[in-house]
Amino acid sequence: MHPETVEHFLAVEDGQPSLAASRFAIIPVPYERTVSYGGGTEKGPQAILDASPQIELWDEETKTETWEQGIHTLPAINCKGSEKAVFDRIEKYATNFLEKNKALPFYLGGEHSISQALINPYIKKHGKKLSVLHFDAHADLRKEYFGDSRSHACALYPASRQVKVVQVGIRSVGSDEKQNINSGNVKTFLMHEHLDIKKLIPAVLKELTETVYLTIDVDGFDPAVVPGTGTPQPGGFSWYEGLELFKAIIAKKKIVAVDVVETAPIKGSHISEFNVAKFIYRLMGYLAIKKK
Repeated sequence: MHPETVEHFLAVEDGQPSLAASRFAIIPVPYERTVSYGGGTEKGPQAILDASPQIELWDEETKTETWEQGIHTLPAINCKGSEKAVFDRIEKYATNFLEKNKALPFYLGGEHSISQALINPYIKKHGKKLSVLHFDAHADLRKEYFGDSRSHACALYPASRQVKVVQVGIRSVGSDEKQNINSGNVKTFLMHEHLDIKKLIPAVLKELTETVYLTIDVDGFDPAVVPGTGTPQPGGFSWYEGLELFKAIIAKKKIVAVDVVETAPIKGSHISEFNVAKFIYRLMGYLAIKKK
């Protein structure tokens, strides 16, 4: 029996390997401050960890024991304090991790606003060689939202002013951000215009640079896949469409970091956190079968 609260992703009985010996790192970022509809994203990281032991360690698609490559779960980033203090802390953490560790980080949110702080260190390191794959139902390209430039509705605006941002799954765009889609550094694949996944994948790959940061809002999936999220939208990627997209991107591009945000657990249901945990493990599986 696994404990009700899990400290390590998968909670393998032999314990987790050291960070230095691990291919992947899990870093919870339980930040929630600007959600505009449903709440609960601050509970998302722990819910994902708690669900993770229910995943079979043998991945039936990649046919590998991905965990054997090493997955190390770090303590959650402290998300208490003023908005500025927290964002500075997150960015400093990501910078330090990037400089000192070889493991590929999976940051677990928390609301999507955290991506502003997480992406910055990678922009500073890679410059224009970096592009961001933005998987989401929402464009998140507002300059500010209700006077707050660090709102979840502004998550990709700062990055879009510096590097290429490629958006997929988008099916909600505000009047005050519509001018920012398919403009400047942004390539937006509106969901209703790109329903054929076989045609979408090569188009996305063409737009991305060789070095890619993945920012994944789980509402990019259809709500049937992840119903527990703060601002759900009808439509979105099915489970297998989403996997097909990420499998192709991982196979063709160099992934430098991943954030998975906006899981908001629903009381009495484990569907969302389990599916997100399995999704994360599957992404690790795709990375594991690829040469470093």
